[in-house]
Amino acid sequence: MDQNNKKGLFQEFAPVDTQQWEDKIHEDLKGADYEKKLIWNTVEGLRIKPYYRKEDLENLSHLQVLPGQQPFVRGNHATQNNWDIRQDFEEDNPQKANQAAVNALGKGADAVGLNAENVSDAQSFDELLNNIDPSKDAVHFLHAKNYNDLAEQFLAFLDQKNIPKTKVRGSFNFDPLGYYLLYGKFYKDDAEGSFSETAKLLNTTNGELPSFLVINVNGSHFHNAGAHIVQELAFSLSQGNEYLATLTDKGLTVDEVAPRMSFTLSIGANYFLEIAKLRAMKMLWSKIVEAYKPQSGDSMKANIHARTSRWNKTVYDPYVNMLRTTTEAMAASLGGVHSLTIEPFDSTYKKPDDFSYRIARNQQIVLKHEAYFNKVADPAAGSYYIENITDSIAEAAWELFVKTENMGGFVKAVESGFVKEEIEKTCQRRDMDIAMRKRVFVGVNQYPNLEEKMLEKVKPTAQLIDLGGLRPYRGAQPFEALRLAVENHANKGFPIPKVYLFTYGNLAMRKARAAFSTNFFGCVGYQIQEAPMIKDLDEGIEKALDAKADVVVFCSSDEEYPEMSRAATTLREKQPQTQIVVAGNPKNSIEQLNEAGVQHYIHMRTNALQTLQAFNTIFDIA
Repeated sequence: MDQNNKKGLFQEFAPVDTQQWEDKIHEDLKGADYEKKLIWNTVEGLRIKPYYRKEDLENLSHLQVLPGQQPFVRGNHATQNNWDIRQDFEEDNPQKANQAAVNALGKGADAVGLNAENVSDAQSFDELLNNIDPSKDAVHFLHAKNYNDLAEQFLAFLDQKNIPKTKVRGSFNFDPLGYYLLYGKFYKDDAEGSFSETAKLLNTTNGELPSFLVINVNGSHFHNAGAHIVQELAFSLSQGNEYLATLTDKGLTVDEVAPRMSFTLSIGANYFLEIAKLRAMKMLWSKIVEAYKPQSGDSMKANIHARTSRWNKTVYDPYVNMLRTTTEAMAASLGGVHSLTIEPFDSTYKKPDDFSYRIARNQQIVLKHEAYFNKVADPAAGSYYIENITDSIAEAAWELFVKTENMGGFVKAVESGFVKEEIEKTCQRRDMDIAMRKRVFVGVNQYPNLEEKMLEKVKPTAQLIDLGGLRPYRGAQPFEALRLAVENHANKGFPIPKVYLFTYGNLAMRKARAAFSTNFFGCVGYQIQEAPMIKDLDEGIEKALDAKADVVVFCSSDEEYPEMSRAATTLREKQPQTQIVVAGNPKNSIEQLNEAGVQHYIHMRTNALQTLQAFNTIFDIA
């Protein structure tokens, strides 16, 4: 179609202004509350509108820059976003870790994270980096007992192998403030001792490894403790600023510190908000570093490593974790990260194996080499929605950052308990949403696989440590604990509680409520048996008695529940140990049903976690 015809086509349609849209929406709502129906109030306190228009971009100042330009909201590079495909290995045996890393690098990874806990001499360093060239593939060191000693050994290794140090890429996961956040104490005596170690590490490497990152702000600690996006950003920025402020006070310049820092952020399930989070992070870090008056504009660029979330991963139905990490990886790549680690899908219950590592690696390879996500610097640019939530997240995170700084900075905010208390408030809200099944974990608190058994597959994957600070956890753990307890109960030789679905009356309602009840009790792995077709209520009562179930759930319509009260009375008289449940909330007949012997009601507003905990207690399942 030529431009004249195209112009003529659009002239056939009169422009529609915002007020006309709003009028039409209110008309279609037919009196329903606009705010409750269409405005999304997120856990972060953001108010997300149902639609955005071009006019919503008018006051967003960050739109006036190109990729590679300050404030770098659109990325650090002018053209592509060619992030590193990184795989991290927790194996603490240097030789085994090396074998896994070499295999990954030979099959598509660009970078590896290696456990350096047991690297203490030249021999163990050689074993860890055998057949790995850090000037070609980025190497990231994790869990070292002393990063200054590790740096000396690393430099000696590079000299011995004649590897050009200026080309070496990677990082040390050195984060004394992150240690303080988790343990409530400094790993090196006190704050002064820890910052002196940090300054020493920078001085050791600054002239030797110009492209190597030596300080890592582990923002993932906040995410995996249940923090929301704004808290993760604000506290990560505050932690980063604490490093800048303290180290520049020790005589280092901002240009010697900022470019040697990286941020590790976790990417959750909220796809568009996670893209916006990464863009906001780059914008705000640029603003913070600018205040220190760097000589180089590159010092204002944030180096962001992303990890897929641990908080939302599950033990049950673990293959769903692959779907979760795929959307998270997409958000990370579109948001413009420097490198990305996808956690293997089975890491929630055992050490990952070759298969799960391969899947995790190939997820990124597909995004990069088949979907070409790395070919565009900022794919989200210009989106009315993403640009606005980028700005909203940045504004909210900056407000919390300033509040934290006004308390005396990151260390003071952690010391006072402010950071932990703020995150715990978010956790309480999230935990309640999970318990009420407003927040769904597929396969755990909703749509469980009734045949799945996981107890025998769960292996210890990490040391349990007495943390004095933040408490990392997974949102699905309370539900998983209930179901694992049922499996353990069965392994001890006790029967699994049997649930009989007494379906009766209205076909649509009984089927719907039977499905609801199956999902409900399936979350703890109880045996579910649905009633066969019956002719009348008396036959249904007889079948229910024959089932000898531990739980009988009435599945019918509200209008027919009064009639079923007779069934409750009979069950109570003849099988007094049976727990009688009604699926639904029949307000008009609850009193009658209670008198007949009904003890429980399950419906959309039921606290599923609390109710299922109570059932486990009734059946002596601990």
